[in-house]
Amino acid sequence: MSFISQHKMIIILGVLVVALIGWWTLSGGSTGSTAPTLSTSNAAGVSSPADQTLVTTLLALRAVQLDGTIFSDPAFMSLKDFSTPIVPEPIGRSNPFAPLSSGSGNTTAASSTRAAVQLFTPHR
Repeated sequence: MSFISQHKMIIILGVLVVALIGWWTLSGGSTGSTAPTLSTSNAAGVSSPADQTLVTTLLALRAVQLDGTIFSDPAFMSLKDFSTPIVPEPIGRSNPFAPLSSGSGNTTAASSTRAAVQLFTPHR
């Protein structure tokens, strides 16, 4: 405790210096900009061909207009739906982690064990 009371001023100055360095770093320091900028050119002002291709592709995608005429096209109308309908299942126990009741729980466990054994036995 005596160390803190003897060096109180040094500790306060150290915390203040660390806070100022953190503020200076987070505020951008001496660069003067607060956020990095995004550009497609390097320091010499020349952009790479890959950057130009990307910008051209993005501009082409921006010009695309979508309409609903594809849904009336005969090719779209000839498509078939092969999805499987989802059958609603009964809801299980309200708390699946609750212990099983002693009356019906044993018969269910025994029948499920018997079914599991029958499942893995080879057919003759």
